[in-house]
Amino acid sequence: MSDRTFRISLYLPSQAAAETEATITKWNVTAGDSFEKGRTLAEIESAKATFDFEAPCAGKVISLFAQDGETVSFESPVMEIETHDESMKNDIPVAGSPGSQKTDPKFQVETQSGEPVTVDRICILGIGGYLPERVVTNKELLKEFPSLTDDYMYGVTGIRERRWAKEGEKPSEMAFKASMEALRKSGMNATDIGAIVLSTETPDMAMPSTACILQDMLGIRGVPAFDIHAACSGWLYGISVARGLVTSGVADNILVVSTEMQSRLLDKTDMGTYFLFGDGAGATVVSGSRKGHPIKNVLLKADSKGLYLAQRVVPGYKIPFGMENLNPWIRLDGHAMFRFATEGFSTIIRDVIRKSDWQLEDVRWVVPHQANRRILKAAAQRSGISFEHFYINIDKLANTSSASVPHAILDLEKDLHKGDKLVLCSVGAGVTIAALSIEW
Repeated sequence: MSDRTFRISLYLPSQAAAETEATITKWNVTAGDSFEKGRTLAEIESAKATFDFEAPCAGKVISLFAQDGETVSFESPVMEIETHDESMKNDIPVAGSPGSQKTDPKFQVETQSGEPVTVDRICILGIGGYLPERVVTNKELLKEFPSLTDDYMYGVTGIRERRWAKEGEKPSEMAFKASMEALRKSGMNATDIGAIVLSTETPDMAMPSTACILQDMLGIRGVPAFDIHAACSGWLYGISVARGLVTSGVADNILVVSTEMQSRLLDKTDMGTYFLFGDGAGATVVSGSRKGHPIKNVLLKADSKGLYLAQRVVPGYKIPFGMENLNPWIRLDGHAMFRFATEGFSTIIRDVIRKSDWQLEDVRWVVPHQANRRILKAAAQRSGISFEHFYINIDKLANTSSASVPHAILDLEKDLHKGDKLVLCSVGAGVTIAALSIEW
């Protein structure tokens, strides 16, 4: 036992390989408490077991990262402690079965080309975007609500204007234009792409996937192409999926695209949604063999407690004739979503920073999904990062769902410098939650 103290984070020990999270039913310690090895720090309940979270060493509680009743991932730390026990520096389970060790971030796999790839070498390359030409101001939409003002709507949403697609335009066409820009900025041709991962909540049709339609437009054959549905978190989910395809050796140079056309899914009588949404598409290439912006860490979550906070019953990017009476529009529970999103943003921002071994002050920019200015301001306060470090462009683009993060980066790109540490994050319907840490 050393006389020197050091600080470490503790994780819950997983009880079964299939489990991913557990609920802290009761903490038995608080910040400032000292404890001995073996003491029950908290009482835990998972889907398959109830167990005590016992101290693996003697120490002192510095802070708790979760509250009584909160459900946490086995991959996220639940507390920070101070200890003298030198053995804890090399013997802390992160996730998986009891006693499992941290995964080496530099484990190697081979791509289909036979070249070795390490996880810490996987990068995003050039980012491309597309926005429709039509600019729709608050003033235009306020014709449906003559008692309201532009300043009032800006105060509530942070939005002044948005882009809406023209008649006849399709989500796949927006995806194609964003993809071509991403390929150009990545120094690649479409034939260099090994797979397509496309996020959308407004597909061209139920099947085939919009990714396959895009594949045809790009003139690529014989590579995997599929859609994912993760709502506003879709682009970040897509990057994570692409990262997995690279590390598993399935493909390299993955085109990740988000395309959203929500303007035709808005009820003109619903003030809670009518002003919020815009159209657009964003794209990038995820590569394990080319130099770009390294992906440091990824966190993905979903919480079905928020299942009914944001919904749309009818699929597609437009309302089929005759379905107007089925409530086919986008619907939000605004007040509940505000609380849920604020907590989701702040928690995952802190978690991905800790997982990346960064400090709060290391982060140059937080680039969030452009949900609502007030939500993001509240999330900044709870995360401990100044709102000045949150990049916001919702005023001119509104909420473009999963396309909002790539468009925010495009706007910010001119002010970024090599080595800048960025946190990309999102909360969306489901409720899906995602964060990536990236070095520019």
